[in-house]
Amino acid sequence: QTQLVESGGGLVQPGGSLTLSCLVSTTTVDFEWYAMGWFRQAPGKEREGITCIETSGDTPAYADFAKGRFTVSRDNAKNTVYLHMNNLKPEDTAAYYCAARTYYCPSAGNMDMHYWGEGTQVTVSS
Repeated sequence: QTQLVESGGGLVQPGGSLTLSCLVSTTTVDFEWYAMGWFRQAPGKEREGITCIETSGDTPAYADFAKGRFTVSRDNAKNTVYLHMNNLKPEDTAAYYCAARTYYCPSAGNMDMHYWGEGTQVTVSS
């Protein structure tokens, strides 16, 4: 049984920052063996990938919209993955989801994750 719970969303002004957290509870695979991804879905749009962090801590890639503004990190001691977001824009408004996949991140553009959280809302507005 593996459960993911996101937190840290909220209302922020354009140019502001937020850090999202995703706490993973697992009774099967240890957290350190999960690759962790962040995704988002804006109203009326398809879900899109943001980034994924490997079990090693390596980050294969960021979506173009996230480069230079978003940073993913993980704390295996706390079973938590973070998404640090800076210089937020109104177009970043979306529900943000974390997801877990055993052992390694999916290939680019693939959202084949094994477990998903229920999401946390981020609204960027003045």
